Amino acid sequence: MKIAVGSDHAAYALKDHLTQHLQKRGVEVVDYGGFAPERIDYPVAGERVANAVAGGECDYGVIMCGTGVGISIAANKVPGIRAVVCSEPYSAIMSREHNNANILALGERVVGFGLAVTILDSWLDAGFEGGRHARRVDIISEIERKHFKRETEYE
Repeated sequence: MKIAVGSDHAAYALKDHLTQHLQKRGVEVVDYGGFAPERIDYPVAGERVANAVAGGECDYGVIMCGTGVGISIAANKVPGIRAVVCSEPYSAIMSREHNNANILALGERVVGFGLAVTILDSWLDAGFEGGRHARRVDIISEIERKHFKRETEYE
């Protein structure tokens, strides 16, 4: 498994902590920054990771900012991405089982490092159930295709 990670400056410490945890789990990690407390805008980091996942270079992504909200909004603008912000394990599990989420977003200012590890492990250990959920994910993808087509018609 290969996971893309990325954060803004507000969450680079959490990114480093989770990167080490993923590597201990035997996961290959590709780090898209930020690498220090110097400012990096969350939309930039979110798009980098989303492009890696949508393009097939990485299987999944984990993105972080102060709350997880802004970076997830940016990532969700990339076609094919289903990024979810989680602050507890149950939503993380359900996002994989029912929504086939391919990017997990976390907020360093919202969850502590220990809880972030628990959320991440719960998310990684869950799998997509398919069935009735696949039909719903397909509907989401169709909504995305309709709007993407509309946007590209004006370029």
